[in-house]
Amino acid sequence: MTKSAKKALVIANHGRHYLVDHDGKTYLSVTRGKKRNVAVGDHVWISQTANDQAVIESIEERKNLLYRSDQLKSKLMAANVAQLFIVVATEPGFSDELISRALVAPEMAGIAPHVILNKKDVVELLPFARERLLPYRSLGYPVHEISATEEPEEARTILMPLVKNQVSILLGQSGMGKSSIINILIPGVNIRTREISTALNSGKHTTTLTSMYRVDENSALIDSPGFHEFGLYHLDKAALAQAFREFLPYLGQCRFHNCAHLVEPGCAILEALEEGHISPMRQYLYAQLFEELSQKQHY
Repeated sequence: MTKSAKKALVIANHGRHYLVDHDGKTYLSVTRGKKRNVAVGDHVWISQTANDQAVIESIEERKNLLYRSDQLKSKLMAANVAQLFIVVATEPGFSDELISRALVAPEMAGIAPHVILNKKDVVELLPFARERLLPYRSLGYPVHEISATEEPEEARTILMPLVKNQVSILLGQSGMGKSSIINILIPGVNIRTREISTALNSGKHTTTLTSMYRVDENSALIDSPGFHEFGLYHLDKAALAQAFREFLPYLGQCRFHNCAHLVEPGCAILEALEEGHISPMRQYLYAQLFEELSQKQHY
């Protein structure tokens, strides 16, 4: 790394191109060679190659990292995040499995998960949505009810203290109102999105951009594209049980020290399941993820 290298923050990426910020000036950047191991939120060192272009030389040590991944490949989503907000709505319907999966990764990465229930003004569907989110509330996950379109000021009052002095990431399926929430918290964000899209030469593909936006000097939001599968294939199956917070009181109490908590006799977690202390839905998710991670080793 040269003496003239500058420390910068990665604020957007599209494909192999990254937008980094150094003291308020942005540089269109690439990595050396074919490396693609940079994520939005990374603190990096860059070497300037032109007035507004640079090469990323190295990455500072990360506090944590979130992925998009499937069985064939993993993509970095965001780094150095304090909070993750999963946005759901009364309508259209949301995926329980997607919520459950999206809660696992932040638990293992030391990121605080939240759920935002949007469109609470659709009163006829609100009780059903609340009932579906009750298992997550009972586990201690905060659920914040808002109406971004109908009651934007109230929504801002609820959400702004939560994102203050933090780097947060928002995730949501299409149609849940994630963009409306970001507009409430960061007025004029659409203009900024177009500027980032132009800088990265991503054209109309703003839906594939992952971008960081400043809320204020000490607060930022990362907007990630609408997602259909959360990245979990990078996880260590041996540590998977630790991502299920209701399992924690029973870990270490099984008859066998290497218990997988699936069918083993004397498993404290399976006993807690039978006694009603653990939800069958959550145990099923754990078993499903354990099997997926086991299959990963054969690729």
